Amino acid sequence: MPGPLESIRVVEMGFWVAGPAAGGIMADWGADVVKIEPPDGDPFRGLFTKAAGIDVPMNPPFELDNRGKRSIALNLTTAEGRQIARQLIARADVFVSNIRLGGLERMGLDYATVRKDNPRLVYCSVSGYGPDGDDRDRAAYDVGAFWSRGGVGCSLVPKGGEPPQQRGAMGDHFTAVSAVSAICGALVARQRTGEGQFVTTSLLRNGLYMLGWDANIRLRFGYIDSPYDRFGIPNPLVNSYKAGDGRWFWLLGLQGDRHWPDLIRAIERPDLLDDPRFKDIRVRREHNAECVRILDAVFATKPLADWGARFDRETMWWAAVQSLDEAVTDPQLRANGGVVKVPVPEGEAEMLASPADFFGTPWSPTTMAPECGQHSEEVLLELGYDWEAIAKLKDSGAVP
Repeated sequence: MPGPLESIRVVEMGFWVAGPAAGGIMADWGADVVKIEPPDGDPFRGLFTKAAGIDVPMNPPFELDNRGKRSIALNLTTAEGRQIARQLIARADVFVSNIRLGGLERMGLDYATVRKDNPRLVYCSVSGYGPDGDDRDRAAYDVGAFWSRGGVGCSLVPKGGEPPQQRGAMGDHFTAVSAVSAICGALVARQRTGEGQFVTTSLLRNGLYMLGWDANIRLRFGYIDSPYDRFGIPNPLVNSYKAGDGRWFWLLGLQGDRHWPDLIRAIERPDLLDDPRFKDIRVRREHNAECVRILDAVFATKPLADWGARFDRETMWWAAVQSLDEAVTDPQLRANGGVVKVPVPEGEAEMLASPADFFGTPWSPTTMAPECGQHSEEVLLELGYDWEAIAKLKDSGAVP
């Protein structure tokens, strides 16, 4: 199915994840996405195999962010290669790149230059630190700009603890969604004004936005509480606990006084309802460690399935802490299209869906991630090159 971005032409020129992931979402949603790659390809193509240290037959992270695209390989160190890129951008609705702005300027692919050819272009820059300031061209991955400098890693451990490791591309994917949101907003504005525009998002900005509650408290009050552990949590009803079978779960009693009676019924401890240490959310905050230890002892007496049934019966909100293996096989995820089937040479393969659906213009993945340069000739023919001209480009090294 074509999806809501059918007929939108996108040129993507980027490496690794944040830029290509934005292109990948738009490809899922029906856009015609042409991925410009260097002759040796997006370096992320080979990283998974090298990082794993073993021979693997596929690269699932690359496939997720690049399915549904067409790939043209261009040598952008040549004038001919840069000219082809300009031609592609000139007929596009959207250009998205996570190459540093200084590099794009040196290639003559900055917004001010390409806008002369295509004033309706929506030009999206995805960067580590934004388009202005001293660090606009500082090299960055998401573990640097988002996780480290954006405060995310530090916010997850109590004071003095070691920063936890980030899982791959957490900040990249969050930022890619922001990029697509900005692009779609600019496309809506173009319908009204007839003009494209320059839009940006950065890993640093997205890290702080993900921590928006904490960051805005700091900005408004001038301070922020240090991260806390299970025994320092202000509301013990929004906390993780371990059942008797070793399974962890999370209580979701954000409205502490509303849910406290529900929890008391579920655990069959009416004595706690009259305990002066826990009579309301303010007092429970003062005795949070005592409350957590009491609940730990209670929850250790039964397996999670028993507690889940009790919570549901008494309308106590909760969620199981699932492993990734459990999460990707969760029937609720499957019922809502969270896993899709993607055409591959051997038939179909299950992959993760991009994060939104459209019930008036539904989408579905169309093709596997392309090989580097798989569509070079096809795209050049669409630009008006004939086979003789394409042969000359190959001879000159502009197209491998």
